[in-house]
Amino acid sequence: MTVHKTDIDVNARIKADVLGPRALRVATYNIHKGFSHFNRRMMVHELRDHLRLLNADIVFLQEVQGRHERHAERFENWPVEPQYEFLADSVWNDYAYGRNAIYDHGHHGNAILSRYPIISAENEDVSTHAFERRGLLHCEIGLPEAGKSLHCLCVHLALNERGRRTQVGALIERVHRLVPDRAPVIIAGDFNDWRNLAGRRLGESLGLEEAFRDPWGRPARSYPSAFPVLRLDRIYVRGFTVNHTEVHHGFPWSRISDHAALSARLQFK
Repeated sequence: MTVHKTDIDVNARIKADVLGPRALRVATYNIHKGFSHFNRRMMVHELRDHLRLLNADIVFLQEVQGRHERHAERFENWPVEPQYEFLADSVWNDYAYGRNAIYDHGHHGNAILSRYPIISAENEDVSTHAFERRGLLHCEIGLPEAGKSLHCLCVHLALNERGRRTQVGALIERVHRLVPDRAPVIIAGDFNDWRNLAGRRLGESLGLEEAFRDPWGRPARSYPSAFPVLRLDRIYVRGFTVNHTEVHHGFPWSRISDHAALSARLQFK
């Protein structure tokens, strides 16, 4: 699978942060290809404005439109650049895009936007059948002044439980194979995990914690964005203390996407 990213100059980035990042603010959002619920309105401009209000250092995005020729012809103000570039513009210096679903008039997938340098990026195809293309976008992000790197994985798992089970297994195997045992990790995205089965496996196998879990271990409700009922979107972390979490739902978020956005403020352990 193809991964697009900016040129990376680790030494030239983030010099203003002399002390290095002691805390990170992260967010995950299924942006529904830049359209409102039921595809009624093109919302990519409003999406960019509200995404910036989250003030996140790293953003995990799902259903990002890399190219769509028909939308470009239909909508006068459709961005000329791919959505991940349009959303990142002037705020997130680096970005990576994993192209998953490819069709005649375009493609979409996952993206990671980062204020810190992306050292490497790879998109692993974890599709379980031809009609539902899925990928794991894995970025190693450099935190030069902190003297460490951070592994970030953006996911959008299958709608069926069997596919999700296979994909969570692939996620676990990838982290075991490519991420040092003590390295900080953030895995975020749309897990479509109706029965909350993924968290236990990720905790037991990788030592990850769900940032939003309540006293009963349940993640946040995030779908639909107008009045969330289902617990679909997640932020899992390792090597961090979670200081604050927030579910961004209701108006105006419910106009932008059918999913709520999640944000978390993390402190390095």
